Amino acid sequence: MKYFLAKSEPLVYSIDDLKRDGKTLWDGVTNAQALQAIRAMRPGDRVFFYHSGGISAVVGLAEVLSAGRDDPNNPKSAVADLGFVGKLEPATTLADVKGSGKFADFALVRQSRLSTMEASGKFVKWMRARYPAAGI
Repeated sequence: MKYFLAKSEPLVYSIDDLKRDGKTLWDGVTNAQALQAIRAMRPGDRVFFYHSGGISAVVGLAEVLSAGRDDPNNPKSAVADLGFVGKLEPATTLADVKGSGKFADFALVRQSRLSTMEASGKFVKWMRARYPAAGI
């Protein structure tokens, strides 16, 4: 199982929207590096759901329901179906991630504009320790 991190501004699509909907089509991404991450997604993989736009925090967990694939509506994009797993409370802020001193090489820290990325095993282990009952 692989882990990813996907960012959304909460006013556009929030973890509460995903909870309400149960699942969503992750789309609208055109950055080449982010598209690589989406195309690498496989059913059963997990996605840390991140609120950007002022909040800057990991707020939930989703599961990949269908493999990443080309977007039929936009040949320069890719999509994947994500399902709600749970909210992470309290949220893990970007300041928490940076303050740990463990993730200077993580795209979340290095490339603030990247919307979708793979999460390292080191980050997953750190998040499991923060949320032992969350099923990460």
